[in-house]
Amino acid sequence: MSGKERLSRDLMAMRVAGELEDGMVVNLGIGMPTLVGNYIPMDGSIILHAENGVIGFGPFPPEGQENPNLVNAGGQPVTLLPGAAIISHVDSFAMIRGGYIDVAVLGGFQVSQRGDLANWSTDEQSLGSPGGAVDIALAARRLIVMMEHTTKEGGPKLLRECSYPLTGRECVELVVTDLGLFHVTGDGLLLREIATGWTVEEVQALTDAPLTASPELKEFLG
Repeated sequence: MSGKERLSRDLMAMRVAGELEDGMVVNLGIGMPTLVGNYIPMDGSIILHAENGVIGFGPFPPEGQENPNLVNAGGQPVTLLPGAAIISHVDSFAMIRGGYIDVAVLGGFQVSQRGDLANWSTDEQSLGSPGGAVDIALAARRLIVMMEHTTKEGGPKLLRECSYPLTGRECVELVVTDLGLFHVTGDGLLLREIATGWTVEEVQALTDAPLTASPELKEFLG
């Protein structure tokens, strides 16, 4: 299984972008989720929100055209789409806590079968804090987690129970990994889309949480 090809981060980002609709306000978390901004319409119909107050940003700029004063919450350079605005950090969090974020896409260290999320600290980390992730996880109307399916050591990240400190309980609706797309249901994780060339049994072998394959299981759609 280790020799089988997994989904690329760009393909995962394209799939997550396919979950977004015109008029939505979307928060993209630091790390892998920022790639989603490269696959949204350029007309401002989807509004990307960053905790640092950049509202309506778009793809990463071409190399050499970066503006050091225009960055997302992770410090990465971004571009502005039509209708974009720069607001205060306070107002940005007021949008989050006020329930104005339709969809949030966050990275994850672990997700449980109930949709618990751990994404800010591991056993190896001695420093760090949950930051704005707790606000986002609890306040966003819908939460998608985008992460690799296993750790660098090959251990599972979709678990029966998270072992790392939690960001939020039962907050995740959808998980996109480099092996497929998983829907969190009241009965656990439903595998809806699977990476090309992989079987359900192979994905389950790399997953601690029990999986149920959808009757309409299909190949992962980018």
